[in-house]
Amino acid sequence: MYAIVDIAGQQLKVAKDQYIYAPKMEGEAGTAVSFDKVLLVDNDGAVQVGAPLVKGVKVSGKILEHVKGDKLIVFKKKRRKGYAKKNGHRQQFTKVQIESIG
Repeated sequence: MYAIVDIAGQQLKVAKDQYIYAPKMEGEAGTAVSFDKVLLVDNDGAVQVGAPLVKGVKVSGKILEHVKGDKLIVFKKKRRKGYAKKNGHRQQFTKVQIESIG
């Protein structure tokens, strides 16, 4: 069984007992979270597609920790002008364990 959930504008495929990295959410480690924007549910071949959301289905999980993603290098350059800027960025994520779909 799996579901496709909209979390902060990103569509993620989730299954029970799976770990996902979602954009940073409010809450401490160990806090329960639920996602109401379920777009699709597949229960062993029986697929329910929402229009736009599947009614009566929620995905619940637990926040495990807040982490940072890999470093991205942002490099800007204009040729023949002597202009070069190097900058780095690390995105904030929340690690969530999916506990149930239904």
